[in-house]
Amino acid sequence: MQTFVTKKFLLFMGASWGKWLLLILFQVNPASALFLSHASAVDLPNKSFHPFYVSVTEFNYNQKDKVLEISCKLFAEDLENALKTLNKINIDIIHPKDPKLLEKYIFEYLAKHLQLKINGKAVTLQYVGYEKEQEAVWGYLQVNNVPPVKRLEVMNNILYESYTTQISIMHASVGSSRKSTKLVYPDKEASFEF
Repeated sequence: MQTFVTKKFLLFMGASWGKWLLLILFQVNPASALFLSHASAVDLPNKSFHPFYVSVTEFNYNQKDKVLEISCKLFAEDLENALKTLNKINIDIIHPKDPKLLEKYIFEYLAKHLQLKINGKAVTLQYVGYEKEQEAVWGYLQVNNVPPVKRLEVMNNILYESYTTQISIMHASVGSSRKSTKLVYPDKEASFEF
């Protein structure tokens, strides 16, 4: 895999998703956070419950290799539910029966729901791989032979078909310039200027 697979720039995502969510929930409703921190999955009526739905996408322009490196972080259960619904089959991301087929589904999903234009030109995403990290899944993509990025246009509707409260946080880095934005359902388009 590419070297960017090991780079994770998301400071607020450094801890596990569960701890991060409990921290935010505690600020909103301390009693709920305390309940969730002591409840097991069996105690909860819906094992996939979490208070909000977030994905994070990082774009990093590797000027030396002329590659736009892309990493997407999603809740594993949310992605699994979306893939099950779209493909009408049972999918287990944590223990896949057919890892190659799972990779195909992940790539098809991300390529459909994340589309880019660089300097006004539509580009084709290439799949690099995925990895599991506690409650999350990282999907890695790239675009090769990229000239210096002056404008990055993004259409991102990841998990919009599943959750009408979905938030997509995006970070883009070109050289020493780093910019961030978020999309809240139903908004799906954003752009970065460098």
